[in-house]
Amino acid sequence: MGLGVLEVSSTEHVPGTSYVLDDASRPAGAGARGLIDSRLQYDRSGPVPIILVPQPSDDPNDPLNWPLWKRDSILFILSIISVMASTLSPLLAANTLTLALYFQRNFTQMALLTGYHLCAVGVAGFLFVASARVWGKRHLYLLGTILLIVSSAWGGASGHSYKSLLWARVLQGVSLAPFEALVNASVGDLYFVHERGKRMALSNLALFGGAFFTPVLVGKITHTLGWWWSFYFIAIFAAAVLPLVFFFVPETAFRRASHLNTDFTGEESLQREPNLRNVPEYELSTHRTRAPDHSPGTSGNASLDKEPADVEISRPRGGAVVPKKVSYARSLLPFNGRKTDESFFKLLLRPFPLFLNPAILWACLIQGTMIGWTVFIGVVLAAIFLGPPLFFDEVKTGYMYTGAFVGAVVGFLVAGLLADWSTKLMIRRNKGVYEPEFRIVLVIAQLVFGCAGLYGFGITGNNVARYGWFWPDFFFGLEVMGMVLGAVASALYIVDAHRKSCRWSGFIQEVYVDFETGEIAVEAFTCLMIFKNMFSFGLTWGAYDWLVAAGSLKTFYVIASIQIGVCLLSIPMYILGKKNRAFFHRHDLLKMMHLS
Repeated sequence: MGLGVLEVSSTEHVPGTSYVLDDASRPAGAGARGLIDSRLQYDRSGPVPIILVPQPSDDPNDPLNWPLWKRDSILFILSIISVMASTLSPLLAANTLTLALYFQRNFTQMALLTGYHLCAVGVAGFLFVASARVWGKRHLYLLGTILLIVSSAWGGASGHSYKSLLWARVLQGVSLAPFEALVNASVGDLYFVHERGKRMALSNLALFGGAFFTPVLVGKITHTLGWWWSFYFIAIFAAAVLPLVFFFVPETAFRRASHLNTDFTGEESLQREPNLRNVPEYELSTHRTRAPDHSPGTSGNASLDKEPADVEISRPRGGAVVPKKVSYARSLLPFNGRKTDESFFKLLLRPFPLFLNPAILWACLIQGTMIGWTVFIGVVLAAIFLGPPLFFDEVKTGYMYTGAFVGAVVGFLVAGLLADWSTKLMIRRNKGVYEPEFRIVLVIAQLVFGCAGLYGFGITGNNVARYGWFWPDFFFGLEVMGMVLGAVASALYIVDAHRKSCRWSGFIQEVYVDFETGEIAVEAFTCLMIFKNMFSFGLTWGAYDWLVAAGSLKTFYVIASIQIGVCLLSIPMYILGKKNRAFFHRHDLLKMMHLS
């Protein structure tokens, strides 16, 4: 038993369990091989060579062969449009009272403008993930940006028609789905594993940070210009970014040979098929070679940081032919071929059997419930503060999201520090053996901060005459901080628990949430996306009625107690997680359902 994680009874290797190399010379586990393998490429810019995972191909169209500035530019553009898209979900949080009076509707009907929006995100995301697996992501980014412009302009022009605004919100949900579902996956397409940490933090901050800062601005915009301008501004800014998406965000999905996807299969694929990894010596009209070393500051290969030339290949040794680089004009097409031979409809159905896997269900609860409680607070916030003694208008209600924004930023920082530190410590204590269950320890921080935030918000929100606005805002920030910690913990566990073993060079130095690192990680993250959006949608149906019937104090006592129960599920998940991984490795749900 490694640090409380029960071992399996057989001697089989359990996917996810890894030996970690903790310095340049000494393998941490018995049986680990030497650090340098001539069949692999390394980043040698640091003191310890880092294996390039996945291994880049010889194709100049492989995104891993693009220069780093180009890859970073693509991510920067996607992060900008993601900030705009992420503003859609909380767009009405500060305007609840204003819109209720404007449309002559009750608070529940106002909440459903957000509820149906979230429902659309879940349904569209489920469809878009399968589409991205088959045809790539570029067409979905273009579609999402265009729908973002159209739906936002529609929403602003809805006038006094509640039904028109409702359908505009549904379409906004569809426009958000490609970015919520796929931007992190593009980070996996564009970067080696050791390059993903900071970039993944940027993309997640764009998706989460933008969402929590939106109401701060929207309240002021509504008060000064009218609520419809919060929609028009999104349409205007998205229209300005559309040319950047069209001209400078090419397809990031690449159909790479399976033996190079060492983040899927581990290095064993190269060791089983050594001839596949032989790097052919090309006789080129220009001198473009695959250099084995990295110079400092490069992305991993000397050739990777230069734009490959459009060259014809003449008689490569070994019979291999390197494809010609795709022209810029062709790269502008929304589609450039299938990325898999798997059936679209099979891919569409693959997430649903995974809800039977306790690990997937645990991750859905850890992440989805806290996101749901955050949405719950957002839709009832105005109702709590609009009456005496504070009489908040839309501006002051929007300012209440300052605490949530700070909590999200601090949550990401704390998650990065704790996830890295706790994993290193537990690997040392476990004699160099890494178990994915070590990621679950991060839920302790969610239990402390998130549940304290829920209890505290209920107590202080129930008596604003005594506590004022600061303490509810402070506890709202703690709740959001707990939400982020839980999201990171569950995502990292899903990624690490559903990946075949591979050797790590150095400790796992950066937190990354990668959709395409595991064998079923894509489908697992689709499950998380469906659960969190549908759970949040359900809460919007009864949020106000629940608050009116039970009062703020009792309502949040119940919510916080439920969340404690959800967090405590992490104890059996930690202890039995390895046995669960072994069981579902032997009993593949997707194969049993003929979906693999």
